[in-house]
Amino acid sequence: MKHTIPSLKANFRLLTLSIIVLALLGSCVPQKKLKYLVDEEPKIHYDNDFKKDYLIQPGDNLYIRVLGLDNQTADLFSIQPGGVYSQYLNNELSVYLSSYSVNPQGFIEFPVIGNVLVKDKTLDEIKAQVQEAINEYMRDATVIVKLVNFRIAVLGEVIRPGQFPVFQTRLSIFEALAMAGDMSTWGDRKNVQLVRRTATGSEVHSLDLSSRRILESEYYYLMPDDVIYVSAMKSKTFAFTTFPYAILLSTVTTTLLILNFFK
Repeated sequence: MKHTIPSLKANFRLLTLSIIVLALLGSCVPQKKLKYLVDEEPKIHYDNDFKKDYLIQPGDNLYIRVLGLDNQTADLFSIQPGGVYSQYLNNELSVYLSSYSVNPQGFIEFPVIGNVLVKDKTLDEIKAQVQEAINEYMRDATVIVKLVNFRIAVLGEVIRPGQFPVFQTRLSIFEALAMAGDMSTWGDRKNVQLVRRTATGSEVHSLDLSSRRILESEYYYLMPDDVIYVSAMKSKTFAFTTFPYAILLSTVTTTLLILNFFK
């Protein structure tokens, strides 16, 4: 018995160490699966002419400002958040309160000019339309038109999921992931879902960010209200659900107690 127990202990320690190593190896993610744009090809330049200008829809908010040498006249075409609390508003909220909401019929109510149809028009088209109307009242006027409600949402296996405002006219899917802190270790680069709002509903597109072909995809650049969902690798489910960690730890603990009893 004296020679058997030490032998059992040694074998058990070896078995326990082997199980731990196997568990660690099973929960590791290969480096290749953590990379983007890993295609092995000599091509360097990728054309992307699929960027479509966003068409304004009911429910959108437009920030429109008129600038000119005659400030008093220019102010007639602008709305500013007022009241005693206006000085406490942050810039984003201030711009939102100064924006024009597109009604269900596709119009905005612009000071002096009246109703302006903006539905299914680009920002440049709206700018030209407002500029033409303003020229009847002012000389040398400059019109600025921005989309206030350009937001995207990033969910799933990312470091900081959430909704993010966009203050630029063009945003790539990689820039959006950077805003969310990049994918987590378990994020599946080959299985990213893009949910896009359309005039008839929502569309879901599966994207492979491990391939350089994404650079030429029409979904490489995002649109307002796009939702990015990063799926988890199947190995995550195995590592955290399928593998019987609780049973393994219970067995190891019980065996150690038995061996200590016969010590």
